[in-house]
Amino acid sequence: MAGNAGDHYVAAGDPPRGRATGRPILSAARLVPPVTRTGGPPLIGSRALVRVLAAGAACLLIAQACAHSDADAPTAGTVASPGPAALAPIQRPPATPAALPARREPRHVYEGATAGHLSPAVRNAKAYIYVPSNDDGSVTVIDQATMAVIDHFYVGKLVQHVVPSWDLKTLYANVSGASRLVPIDPATGKPGAPISVDAPYNLYFTPDGTRAVVMAERRDRIDFYDPHTWERLSSTVPPCKGVNHADWSVDGRWFLVTCEYSGQILKVDTSTGDLLGVLDLPPGSMPQDLRLTPSGDTFYVADMMHGGLWVLSADGSRVVGSIPTGVGAHGIYPSRDGRLMYVSNRGRTAGDEYRRSRPGDGSVSVVDPSVNKVIATWSIPGGGSPDMGGVSADGHLLWLSGRYDAEVYAIDTGTGELVARIKVPSGPHGLCVFPQPGRYSLGHTGDYR
Repeated sequence: MAGNAGDHYVAAGDPPRGRATGRPILSAARLVPPVTRTGGPPLIGSRALVRVLAAGAACLLIAQACAHSDADAPTAGTVASPGPAALAPIQRPPATPAALPARREPRHVYEGATAGHLSPAVRNAKAYIYVPSNDDGSVTVIDQATMAVIDHFYVGKLVQHVVPSWDLKTLYANVSGASRLVPIDPATGKPGAPISVDAPYNLYFTPDGTRAVVMAERRDRIDFYDPHTWERLSSTVPPCKGVNHADWSVDGRWFLVTCEYSGQILKVDTSTGDLLGVLDLPPGSMPQDLRLTPSGDTFYVADMMHGGLWVLSADGSRVVGSIPTGVGAHGIYPSRDGRLMYVSNRGRTAGDEYRRSRPGDGSVSVVDPSVNKVIATWSIPGGGSPDMGGVSADGHLLWLSGRYDAEVYAIDTGTGELVARIKVPSGPHGLCVFPQPGRYSLGHTGDYR
């Protein structure tokens, strides 16, 4: 499949258009319902922009279930998936004014998060790894220096991610099944009193730190909260299923959100919560993590079913390429110097999660975003299921949860060697490495600027 085949972008407020489904667009009528939003300022009109980049494509099966997900997964589709081989090497449309926007000067998005730029706010933080485990509702604490488990505490049903606050002073365990956030003090590694927040699968913060953005995946809703009082301010109900991961534009005025169960990307206005557009990814897509590349010129979207990354344009309106990585592509993390991106490949597609790993399962792909190519692949000896995590403050270790193997991996970023394999309770998910350099946190397991 060509990298730009099958994508379809609809700006909110535009007339209904057909969705690219492998059939001619005119015969695939699809209405984009209006956005429902409660609370906050009234909805405002959006710029009318429609870009349709559709090509014929074989229909694909997307198993609509994700292991230990917070969402009530829809029933499986009826078309067949060719698996990871479907993602072809990156291909770009012709560089004409009609196809591509004017290229901006490259900039280093992650410059503030390079080695040596630790904020004064983390001066007293312990160098720990926080591992939330879906299956038993706990957080396991690992000392980064000794690589030993030093604590373990219960937080509640279906804990998903541990997220640094915008000001880097608190970590939040996202306990979606129990509808709570459990604050953790980075200076002690100890939990505090739970905070009532509805179905927090994932947690983000606006670039100015004034609002928390909760991905209430099982509610199919994006909620905006006051990050100090945790009063819900407003909600956006988008026309998609399974909102879960996000990242911001260079200027912070809007952000993109992955919709796992409908294979779509949302574009949302940061200040109002208005829906600015919906991008349909190629058929059979199941988007996971999403990250702005270091230059700020493109976004990467990990696709578990296609086994690689979709490359999106700087405005998030279209797919401009693809990068095959490995089976079950899931998490995306910049290297400490911002030159490379690490992609965790879980070694499974949807429907194949409930088993321990076999030899050959699981890997990490090292992607050079300056050329959009994989330059190295690090295998997990004996098989593994690398999922979510982050890079150590000095950049020497990549820490990842082993989602289906009840373990945590520490990988040397200089050699790709697995240097530690630490047992934890079953279902480890959104592991947080803390502290890390950065002026502030946009959320997730550590998206720093």
